[in-house]
Amino acid sequence: MADAATDWNQKIIDEFRANEGRVGGGFAGAPLLLLHTTGAKSGRERISPVMYLREDGRTYVFASKAGADTHPDWYHNLLANPEVTAEIGTETHTATATPLPDPDRARIYARQSELYPRFAEYQEKTRRPIPVVELKFH
Repeated sequence: MADAATDWNQKIIDEFRANEGRVGGGFAGAPLLLLHTTGAKSGRERISPVMYLREDGRTYVFASKAGADTHPDWYHNLLANPEVTAEIGTETHTATATPLPDPDRARIYARQSELYPRFAEYQEKTRRPIPVVELKFH
């Protein structure tokens, strides 16, 4: 399964880079960025396509993993190494990743769910509160 997920991510990454940050399929028209984290165990760079939300001048990403009962690997990586890089469109930015505590987490997640109802479905599928992470650009 990990190989299938890696192949799927790589196709999105390649499409993102070839089309100035735009992709088709399930992400068509959605705000997508490429999040570069440092592996918590390996120390290697990892790249994950994730949807983001810009709200009140801030940028947030969501550790939904499509409603799985475990957090995505990228979330564990940024907890261990919060200095990240984000590719947005054709620009690359460095940032510090900071998970939001409640009630801010719940408020921002609710906003994302209003805009993209599948995020509400993800939360319904799991018991874990899905983390919201603010990217504070340098």
